[in-house]
Amino acid sequence: MGHEGGAPVPSPQQARAQASAISSGKPVTEAEAAPTTRLRALFDGPRLSPGQRRIAQYLIEHITEAAFLSITDLAERVGVSQPSVTRFATAVGFSGYPALRERLQSIALSKLAGSPDADEEARPNELQAAVDAEIDNLENLRRDFADPEQVIETGRALSRSAPLTVLGLRISGSLAEYFAYAARRIHPDVRLVTRGGSVAYDALLQSREAGGTWVLAFTMPRHAHETLTAMRVARRAGLRVALVTDLGLGPLADEADVVFATGTGARLVFDSYAAPVVLSAALLQAMTDADPERTQARLEDYEQVADEHVFFLKD
Repeated sequence: MGHEGGAPVPSPQQARAQASAISSGKPVTEAEAAPTTRLRALFDGPRLSPGQRRIAQYLIEHITEAAFLSITDLAERVGVSQPSVTRFATAVGFSGYPALRERLQSIALSKLAGSPDADEEARPNELQAAVDAEIDNLENLRRDFADPEQVIETGRALSRSAPLTVLGLRISGSLAEYFAYAARRIHPDVRLVTRGGSVAYDALLQSREAGGTWVLAFTMPRHAHETLTAMRVARRAGLRVALVTDLGLGPLADEADVVFATGTGARLVFDSYAAPVVLSAALLQAMTDADPERTQARLEDYEQVADEHVFFLKD
């Protein structure tokens, strides 16, 4: 932990824990907190590129000044191009920078006035805001599903890969385990990799030697170097990589043959994964549709075993 002016500076994780602490449902009265909350709500929903995230962060940290900057001045302050600012405005739901600036100015003026406006008085508490953010993520995913072709084609490819390797390291392991558990009901050879280093290398190389053609990788914040390394090993071995992540750009996406980028909930101290789980279920559905006869046979066999050994309680 660093120090600034003698006072301890919290780590990013500590700061996030403090900012997301659960409070009562009563409106927040501190004038400083409300505009920041409104800005984060404005920028949380869309999937932003790294440059766009820099613009968003600058606006959050300098709202009272930044709201009155021209597009040229804002681009210069952030270190991006003017077209990047225009694309950012469009990405967060505005017709262009003038419309975004008008909204920013209303937020800045409410901050300068020292009291939140009517919208702030009715703002949700932290838990409700976290759910609202996930609803936005799901709405974005729903729009992506308007063209399901990539999901369908990838599901077919994963279904044909035998074995099929599912990779998820660190916190992403829970998503990989969910997918692998379900995929084993409909696929004859699913290999789960949740440990990095040489263990992951061995599993990936063995999968390729056994005839596997695809790896489905999950990576969520904070993105691990070992995931990137494992993906590179997979591709060098001749495996193709489908990636489920929160970022459509960057080194991880560069190493994937197919990228499914969908938002994670970042309003609480630990991320939530509503949209990635729904995306995973969609890929599983595409796998079942790719080989319906195999799917039916395997599910029937599993139900017989489950009944024989009483795996489940009667509903």
